[in-house]
Amino acid sequence: MALTPELSKQAKRKEIAGILLGDATVDNWNQIQAFKAKPDDLLICTYPKSGTTWIQEIVDMIEQNGDVEKCQREAIQHRHPFIEWARPPPPLGVDKANEMPSPRILKTHLSTQLLPPSFWTSNCKFLYVARNAKDCMVSYYHFYRMNQVLPDPGTWDEYFETFISGKVNWGSWFDHVRGWWEIRDRYQILFLFYEDMKRDPKREIRKVMQFMGKNLDEEVLDKIVQETSFERMKENPMTNRSMVPKSLLDQSISPFMRKGTVGDWKNHFTVAQNEKFDEIYRQKMKGMSINFCMEL
Repeated sequence: MALTPELSKQAKRKEIAGILLGDATVDNWNQIQAFKAKPDDLLICTYPKSGTTWIQEIVDMIEQNGDVEKCQREAIQHRHPFIEWARPPPPLGVDKANEMPSPRILKTHLSTQLLPPSFWTSNCKFLYVARNAKDCMVSYYHFYRMNQVLPDPGTWDEYFETFISGKVNWGSWFDHVRGWWEIRDRYQILFLFYEDMKRDPKREIRKVMQFMGKNLDEEVLDKIVQETSFERMKENPMTNRSMVPKSLLDQSISPFMRKGTVGDWKNHFTVAQNEKFDEIYRQKMKGMSINFCMEL
C-alpha cells in the first residue's frame, strides 16, 4: 500500500524519551550524546520559533565586533553548528562542531533532559531565549506548514491540540522552558525573553555582550541593534533562508521570517482556545516564578 504524503512525512520522526525528533537525529543519537563540550563553548538554546536566528545573528555580530561584512561570510545556519542536526547531506552537526576551532558558538533546540551530558560538566556558557507560548505556537504552526520535512500540521484547531499535548518536534514547550528555567542558577546560563528583546533590544544585546565577556562601545551596539532588527534580517539573504531550496522550505506558503511580533496569537486563538490554553498553562507551569509578556 502506498503511503499518502502526510503519512510518509509523518514517518520521518522518531521518539527519544517520549520527545519527537527527526529520524536522522534519533538514528545518530549515540554519536550526538557522545559529543564533548569545551569550557569556552557558548551554546545557544531555544525551543523552536523562539528567536533562534535572531539571537544567533546578535551573538555573531558581537563576536565579529559589529563587522557587517564578516557576518555576511555565510548563511546563519552554517555559522553555528546545530548539535542535533543529522539530515543528509553530511556532516552531522556534532562533526561540524568537532572541526571548529575554539571558542565555539553552537546551537541546539534540545531540552535539558536530552542535551549531551558533557555540557553539564564542561563549565561552558548557555544562552537561552524563551518566547511566550501562544506566539511560539502560532509561529511554529506556520513553520510546520512551509517546512517540507515536517508533517502537515492539519487545520489550526488540529494543530492547537498537537502543540498543547507536546506532540511536535522537540517536544513540549512547557517542559522545555520549565527545564531550562529551573536550572538557570546552577550553570552559567543567561536566560532571555524574546519579548524583552523586542521591547528594548539595546539593553538585551548589552546583556549578551557582557555575558560573552566582550566590551563594545555604544556606537557599535547601536549598529548591532540596527543590523539585527526584524526588518533588516527579513531582507538579508544570510538570515532569511532564501537560499534554502523550496523542496525543504517553501516560503511561498509562509515566509521563514514571517512577522516577528508579540501578540499575533490574538489573530489565531478563539476565545475558547485561549481559556483552555490558560488553564493548561496554569497546570503545567504551577509553582514557577517565570512571567511572560503576551502583548506589547
